[in-house]
Amino acid sequence: MIEKSAETRLIAIASGKGGVGKTWLAITLAQALSRMGRRVLLFDGDLGLANVDVQLGLLAAHDLGAVIAGRVTLAQAVERHADGGFDVVAGQSGSGALSTLEPGELDRALVGLRRASSAYDCVLMDLGAGVESGVRRMAAAAGLLIVVATEEPTSLTDAYAVLKLHKADRPDGKACVVVNQATTQTAGERTYATLRQACVTFLRREPALAGVIRRDDRVRDAIRRQTPLLTRHPTCAAAADVEALAAWLADAGAA
Repeated sequence: MIEKSAETRLIAIASGKGGVGKTWLAITLAQALSRMGRRVLLFDGDLGLANVDVQLGLLAAHDLGAVIAGRVTLAQAVERHADGGFDVVAGQSGSGALSTLEPGELDRALVGLRRASSAYDCVLMDLGAGVESGVRRMAAAAGLLIVVATEEPTSLTDAYAVLKLHKADRPDGKACVVVNQATTQTAGERTYATLRQACVTFLRREPALAGVIRRDDRVRDAIRRQTPLLTRHPTCAAAADVEALAAWLADAGAA
């Protein structure tokens, strides 16, 4: 097996707008990959509205804010989520957007993340919604960008904007799409086809469809209970879809 570089271990998960289930997907994907035997670190890269720790019911001793401030190293901020089977670096909700950081501060965090990645098979970076400069820089630092979209037209428009800017920031970068909260598998595929056509026509780029996650009421229940979906509802439709996404990433050599 070819040893991965620090960059190729990094998988960024982004969306053009909030409310598409990006953080829930990052958590569930981390658990699915860990169940496949992968060593996984989930990095909450959203300083303004970080909520990985909230969804997991995790009380972290240190968070990304402490790392950026230089009080602890990134490795020291890692927390184990035993139930999910993966490690977490918590964000810091309400501390300010990434765009307010000095370039050196964000660079130090990314250097620490690359160093920490050597202990893992993959690092999932849950980025903040939107296209501010800090989010774009973190997306460009990853070996793969996963853009999460839903069937809503505004979500598709914003997902296209993320893909457009990623191409500008990283012309040789790899990107794929996950359609979340789809009414059916077929509806999700149609949503992807619309986004794909726009990318092919205007960007000369064809991001792959990594997966379709069907809408499932059990997702909301798991979030409310602060319990990973594969623990609380391991046989539900959304769980099967995320496990299929994890398998796709493994087959693609990304995880």
